[in-house]
Amino acid sequence: MVQAALHSPFLHPSRLLRRFLRRPLPSAMRPLTLDSLNPQLQQVQYAVRGELAIKAELYREQLKSGAAHSLPFEKVISSNIGNPQQKGLDQPPITFTRQIAALSEWPALADLAPGVFPEDVVARAKELHSEIGSIGAYSHSQGVLFIRKNVAKFISERDGHLADPDDIFLTAGASAGVSLLINMLITDPTAGILIPIPQYPLYTAALAQHHGRGISYMLDESSGWSTSVEAISDALANARAEGTSPKALVVINPGNPTGALLTAETMAALVRLCEEHSLVLLADEVYQNNLHRAAEHPFTSFKKVVRDLRSPVPLVSFHSISKGVSGECGRRGGYLELTNIAPEVRALIYKLVSVGLCPPLSGQIGVDSMVRPPKAGEPSYALWKQETDAIHAALAERTRVMARRLNALPGVSCVESPGALYLFPKIEIPAKAAAAARAAGKEPDAFYALALLDETGICVVPGSGFGQKAGEWHYRLTCLCPGVEDYVGKLERFHLGFIAKHA
Repeated sequence: MVQAALHSPFLHPSRLLRRFLRRPLPSAMRPLTLDSLNPQLQQVQYAVRGELAIKAELYREQLKSGAAHSLPFEKVISSNIGNPQQKGLDQPPITFTRQIAALSEWPALADLAPGVFPEDVVARAKELHSEIGSIGAYSHSQGVLFIRKNVAKFISERDGHLADPDDIFLTAGASAGVSLLINMLITDPTAGILIPIPQYPLYTAALAQHHGRGISYMLDESSGWSTSVEAISDALANARAEGTSPKALVVINPGNPTGALLTAETMAALVRLCEEHSLVLLADEVYQNNLHRAAEHPFTSFKKVVRDLRSPVPLVSFHSISKGVSGECGRRGGYLELTNIAPEVRALIYKLVSVGLCPPLSGQIGVDSMVRPPKAGEPSYALWKQETDAIHAALAERTRVMARRLNALPGVSCVESPGALYLFPKIEIPAKAAAAARAAGKEPDAFYALALLDETGICVVPGSGFGQKAGEWHYRLTCLCPGVEDYVGKLERFHLGFIAKHA
């Protein structure tokens, strides 16, 4: 019997596996290369996490390894991205938000640590738990209905116009919603979307990924980075002449990287322009709570303008917990709201988001905390007010001081932005430095930014990553960094040395 088994044509699976593994790989086996991937992906560029950010991380690891003596700085300052709670910056999380998050993760903590959490936090966490259950489970693909109702109430109170929870989709940050809409709007390679220049590179990256065309319209630096309806009209005419079919207009308000804030009059004109040209309006409003001079420059949403005008313009508005005073970038929470969007389009959006099952529950709860902060008279209100006021004041003061000192440098001009988290100074690059940059295969502002990183450890993003007028050079830096005197002092000393070196 044993002998017969050894000669059986039906081998045990383990023997078959061993025999297969001993076989040499076919010589015709082709390796995975860039040529075998979607060619559109090679066109994607995302400057805020590009070459400079990668090099900055290498320097950070070098400092950790104890090789600080080999570098001319003691720390890396990540001024390249609006990431308020990153290590090295001092924007603390809002206590109310984190307490809600803690009790959402572990509801039993309220009983195990009696008296530690304020009564309103415990009540809110229990309310959320009764609606959601465990945050380890999937939610509705559109987001928890209870939270969408709270978002709708927030929007209604902000704008004076009712919002419908069915028109609200909770998302993994605003970026997920933006990418989804651009994917939907690019019907063929001739489809284009109007984007401001300078712009947040998410838009050009998403357009490249989905094989669409960016239609650039220039913002006016000489008037505080204002938006010109005439410039957009000219861009539309040029695009059509080149065979591009415009589908949508992107407006970032307050602006990124500029911090500019649109007036209600300009917004109304943009809505009318979208009506005239049958454009979808994509309103990126993630910095709506980052206003440094709110009394002088208040925020107005495009939802309010569209409703006030009784306009039929299709509008998609985006918001996020990553900015404002929340700064909860890593939780990936945000929402989009549809206005004047047909039910069948909304149904398609639902089908597409269902592929990803649901946005992160921790991010959804973060959205709820953002749109439902403590109210006056509640136990958590005083601390919440103290913390949020301090963040607003710090950002406003840093923006003011940094703009003033940058403007005092030779060859630098900087608009003092009324909103967002950034400054976008223009720098004059000496001809000798520009030639050296070209010889190194770099744009002059990237050459400047790399030298800044090498000498000071400060990581910024060159303006060429956002778009700018030909022959002009900028860089974007955040106003989040603490120690303004030391931080700006390094920028000043570097700039003066760079100009002298390349004179």
